[in-house]
Amino acid sequence: MPALSPLSLLKRPSVGAWAAVAWCVGLANALRSQFGIPGMPTGDAPLGAGDWVLVAASVGLVCGAARLLGPRPLTALGLFVAATFTATLASGETGITFLHYLAIDVAMARIVAGGSRRARWTALGVSLCVLPGYALTRQWSGLPVQLPHTIDTSWTGWQTYSLLAAVGWLVGKSVRQSREYARRMSAQAAAQAVTAERLRIAREMHDTVAHSIGIIALQAGAAARVVETQPARAREAMVAVETAGRETLSGLRRMLGALRQADTASDAASDPASGPAPVPAANPAAGLADLDRIAAATTAAGVRVEVVRRGEQRPLPSDVDLSAFRIIQESITNVVRHSGARSCRVSVDHRAGELIIEVADSGRGHVTNPASGGFGLAGMRERAALLHGEFSAGPRPGGGFLVTARLPVPAPARAAVAG
Repeated sequence: MPALSPLSLLKRPSVGAWAAVAWCVGLANALRSQFGIPGMPTGDAPLGAGDWVLVAASVGLVCGAARLLGPRPLTALGLFVAATFTATLASGETGITFLHYLAIDVAMARIVAGGSRRARWTALGVSLCVLPGYALTRQWSGLPVQLPHTIDTSWTGWQTYSLLAAVGWLVGKSVRQSREYARRMSAQAAAQAVTAERLRIAREMHDTVAHSIGIIALQAGAAARVVETQPARAREAMVAVETAGRETLSGLRRMLGALRQADTASDAASDPASGPAPVPAANPAAGLADLDRIAAATTAAGVRVEVVRRGEQRPLPSDVDLSAFRIIQESITNVVRHSGARSCRVSVDHRAGELIIEVADSGRGHVTNPASGGFGLAGMRERAALLHGEFSAGPRPGGGFLVTARLPVPAPARAAVAG
C-alpha cells in the first residue's frame, strides 16, 4: 500500500468535516471559562447539568450535519443553525461566535456550489438571518441581549457576519462556475476527440478504397489482356474484381451511413481551430495481419503481449479488419502508458457473423482521464459504433483493465468468402 504524504492526508476530510471542526473549535472557545484553565476568562456562572446535555446534543447535531452536507445540504445547514442556537443558549453567550458562523457559511457555500437556484437563495437567506434570529429568540425568551460585564450585545457584528456570508456566496458561486466550465470543456474535448477519430477513419477508408480500386484496375487490365488466349485466368481475374468491388462498396455504405449521422461533428471539423491537428493517413494494408508485429515491438519495449486467436481465421472486410486492428493497437498503447502492467493478453475470436476482441491487463485498472487529453476509449467506442458493433471498457473485478469489442461481419462478405 503506497504511503500517503501529510498533504494528501489533509485533503481527505470532506467540507462537512472541516465545517464541523471549525464549529467545535468555536464551541470550545465559548466554553473556555468553564474549565478553570489559568489565563482563561472567569466569572461566568457554571453550567448546570441540563446545559451540558444541550451542549452534548448540539455536538451530535453538528456531527450529523457534517455527514449530510454532501447528500442533503439544506438539511445539514438547518442542523448547523439548530446546533449553534442550542449551544449558544446553553453556554449563556449573548452572541454567536465567529467560528460558529463560519461553519454555517461553509455549509451555505457548499449549497451555492452545487445546489439548485432555489436552494442557493434559501441558503443565503438562512445565513443572513442567523444572527438576527438568535437575537430575537433571546428577546422573545426574556433573556438579556447584553451581559453586565460585556459591551457586546446579541446584535453585535451583524454587518461583519453579513459580509462573511457574502464572501461565502461568492466562493460557492466561483466553485459552481468553475465546475460548469470544466464540464463544458470536457464535453467539448470529447466531441472534438470523436470528430478527430471520424476524420481519421474517413482518411483510412479513403486509402482503403484507393487500394481496392488499384487492385480492381490491375485485375481488370489483366483480364482484358488474356480474355481471348486464357479464358480461365480472365474469369478468375473478373471474379476477383467482383469480390473486391462488392466488399469495397459494402464497406463504403456502412461507413458513410454512420458518418452522416454526425452533423454537429462535421460542423466542428470544418473549423481548423476547434480540434486537434490532422492525423497522417494510415497504411491501407493495416489489419489483424500486423498484430504479431505490434505484439513483438511492444514486447521488445518491455511490456509482454500475448496474442491468442480462436475460431476459424478467415479474410475480413477491410473496414472491419482495420477497425479491429486500431482498437487493439490503441488498447495496447493504453496498457503501456497508463496501466503500469508488465504484460497483457490480446484475444481475437472469429465467430459466425462477428469478431470478438478482448485486451486484458493486470495493471492499476484506471480509465484514461479525459481532463489530461486522453480520449483513446472514445475513439475505440466510435469505431465500434460506426460498424454497428458493441464496445465496453472498465476495471476487472480481480484487478486490471479489460477492453472488449464485438464487431459484426456482414453477410455479403461471409458469402463471398464461402464462395
